[in-house]
Amino acid sequence: MPQLEFSHEPVLLSEAIDALDIKPDGIYADCTAGGGGHSFEIVKRLSSGHLFCIDQDEEAIEAVKKRLGGFEDRYTVIRSNFSEAEKIFKDIMLDGALMDIGVSSHQIDDPSRGFSYMQDAPLDMRMDSDNPFTAADIVNGYDETRLADILKRWGEEKYARRIAAAIVKQRQIQPIAGTLELVGIIESAVPGNYRSLGGHPAKRSFQALRIEVNHEIEILTPTIGALVDRLSVGGRIAIITFHSLEDREVKQAFAELSKGCVCPSDFPVCVCGRKPKVKVFKPVVPGETELKNNPRSHSARLRYAEKLSGPYEKAD
Repeated sequence: MPQLEFSHEPVLLSEAIDALDIKPDGIYADCTAGGGGHSFEIVKRLSSGHLFCIDQDEEAIEAVKKRLGGFEDRYTVIRSNFSEAEKIFKDIMLDGALMDIGVSSHQIDDPSRGFSYMQDAPLDMRMDSDNPFTAADIVNGYDETRLADILKRWGEEKYARRIAAAIVKQRQIQPIAGTLELVGIIESAVPGNYRSLGGHPAKRSFQALRIEVNHEIEILTPTIGALVDRLSVGGRIAIITFHSLEDREVKQAFAELSKGCVCPSDFPVCVCGRKPKVKVFKPVVPGETELKNNPRSHSARLRYAEKLSGPYEKAD
């Protein structure tokens, strides 16, 4: 099967660029560079500044290099997971950081990656092809309780236990290898009218498996904290999410970082010395034109914040 050219239509593009408030001499990080759409809009606004483009997907890395052709002196490409931000930017202060969370259009549309429940493929779902752990390892290796728990936790799947039981029953006959085979098992386990109630019956289960394979949610909060610590005062962090689990994690992380004194209310004076690290702005959602032109943007939300101070310091 010929390899698809990496393409990804960036969501909330102008809104994200506005949120970053880009300075021509600033240092920026696109932590999910994907097809390079956001990166291109950042790098073309730089003069003496620099952009670090990070992605764990090898195909995305090649696409970014192609997209940013002609700007080689303004960017550096790093193949890594954004969870490595603390290590990557250990000695670098940033003026802005962008994260576009979740699976890309290219990854969904490429049947060989196994992200889609509409096309047959091996049960893969890895964003990093060097990661040895795949969706097949979960489907065929997790016990029934653990499998049901991740379907419930990461997919918010109402029929998680029924689906897990059906998977375990089938894999006792033979290992489950393909996406459409799994879809058939899920469809057999849920009520016949489930599709009309909430879209494709496998949608939530596939989301859960993808998140578990790539550890998407649990790495968000520590990564946000690490990026904020590397922001210069006045620097911005902007994060685009595509479902409620991601958005809730980002919202809570920002709320914690914007929190000031945490001393008990009956203390006469503050002794913790904690000050807010960031100012949080009102979230942004796609406008009518983008919703019409790109249906995949319908669940997108942009949250962003501005660095106010350095690391928390305790009072003497």
